[in-house]
Amino acid sequence: LALGALAGWAMAHPLFAIRGVTVAGDVNHNNALTLRANVAPRLRGTFFNLDLAQAQSAFEALPWVRKATVQREFPNRLKVSLQEHRAVAYWGAQGESRLLNSFAEVFDANVGELEQEALPHLNGPADQTQAVLAMYQALQPSFAALDLVLDELHLSARGSWSATLDTGAELELGSGGVPELLARTTTFVKTLTQVTARYGRKPDALESADLRHEQGYAIRLRGVSTVAAEVVAPKPQ
Repeated sequence: LALGALAGWAMAHPLFAIRGVTVAGDVNHNNALTLRANVAPRLRGTFFNLDLAQAQSAFEALPWVRKATVQREFPNRLKVSLQEHRAVAYWGAQGESRLLNSFAEVFDANVGELEQEALPHLNGPADQTQAVLAMYQALQPSFAALDLVLDELHLSARGSWSATLDTGAELELGSGGVPELLARTTTFVKTLTQVTARYGRKPDALESADLRHEQGYAIRLRGVSTVAAEVVAPKPQ
């Protein structure tokens, strides 16, 4: 009874009420004012009876926070380590503000706080974020060799890939995994300069390309037509 009474006294004593929080880790998007306004009201209890899981949830509800680790510091403080999302792409249709982090997890945040503005736009089925991000990371270096940027990558519900370059060129990449698409893209990139040079153009003149052909690809270049002009015979006088 004495021990129980002592424990009850300790849990209720103002000395053990949470007086401060030490935050470490990633704090690029959250400052002391943000923490005080959004988290402090949800921290209920003392050093002894504070629900750490609830406190963790309160910190993870903050914008940009991916994971929080909360520990007690005797007699009346908390020590918190934050891991923030690192945005690597936009996710969803054009105009949507959802972001994709480096773990291929979708999250919502204020895009105005992005440190990088030139992020690619990725899209596909909700359960295929890992596959879409992996495909983008595999293909982008190939286009970078020609000073082109893979601006958009889309995976359809039927498993077909399509892409858009920063020049506006639209590409049909076909279906398959990373090895298949990387092989097609590598062949395309290695020969594109030679093909465009035939018409006095550079790779950035590419308007569209279809890589779904087994033995090659089809392209369209801005300002170049392969359709013969129709010859109209003069009318008899």
